[in-house]
Amino acid sequence: MAIIEFTKKGIYCPEGGFYIDPVSPVSHAVITHGHSDHARKGHKKYLCAKKSLQILKHRLGSIQISGVEYAKNITHNGVKISFHPAGHIFGSAQVRIESKGEIAVISGDYKLQNDGISTPFEPISCHHFVTECTFGLPIFRWQPQSEIKKEILKWYNTNLSNGITSILSAYSLGKAQRLINLLSDEIENMYIHYTIADLNEVIRKSGGKLPQLPVINPDNPEELEGALLIMPSMAAEANWVKKLKNKDTAFASGWMQVRGIRRRRNYGRGFVISDHVDWPDLNKAVYATGASKIYPVHGYTDVVSQWFRENNLECPDIQRTPLTREE
Repeated sequence: MAIIEFTKKGIYCPEGGFYIDPVSPVSHAVITHGHSDHARKGHKKYLCAKKSLQILKHRLGSIQISGVEYAKNITHNGVKISFHPAGHIFGSAQVRIESKGEIAVISGDYKLQNDGISTPFEPISCHHFVTECTFGLPIFRWQPQSEIKKEILKWYNTNLSNGITSILSAYSLGKAQRLINLLSDEIENMYIHYTIADLNEVIRKSGGKLPQLPVINPDNPEELEGALLIMPSMAAEANWVKKLKNKDTAFASGWMQVRGIRRRRNYGRGFVISDHVDWPDLNKAVYATGASKIYPVHGYTDVVSQWFRENNLECPDIQRTPLTREE
């Protein structure tokens, strides 16, 4: 019996009787992190890293869930399960499962850059490594976070000197907190959308450290003049935003490295900052596990599989479940 199988419902451990990040309702779901393409409603029981527990409750409502500290082993139907830092967002985890001396690690989403919010990624030795490859092409190579910070500050300060409100769109869980942590010491006049403020409070209750920032009040547009507003992309399409006279818009995402995407989304600026591994770090992470079998999922799977096969690693053909594109 294989330690993991790839099914229509997601990655399955047949001996343990549980799924990792299943896409449809199951009895036992092991969840890597709180993004909606990995954590879905409808499962009977949930298991996650302890730092992610309150986030899942906040996003999924009333669920039967347990949280486990990083690196602590628990046993389910004779299979050892443990969570290890993935560095993707606050509370994100890789899932390590072990049975009869065989070890598989499911990465979930991850990055090797230390963002100052999430617990940094740790490579885990294993025989089977399931790796995301959202940005699994050689063209994707991230700049140091310090360089992106300089770019954002230059954009904001230019707008400020011209009396322009800066609107920076970012994913509300993960990217928003990363930007707040990155910029709050440099920018005093910063406001956040209420959905981000709610998630910030959940993260604080879970042990994360984030500054208290004022929430955007659309009824007082005057106080927002020259400010930096951090909000989800959908909120940036609100009517009150469109009515702001002097504004400049930007989007923070790894996809901003693709110029066509930035043009189609009609943003003035795009800042290339991602919570996923780029091409060099994807390779670094895979080889650090020592795994002999690699299973690329969630991205440019064909390209990544071919690459590792050409470099003498086994990439078995698997059934891959489709996921929504994450920012």
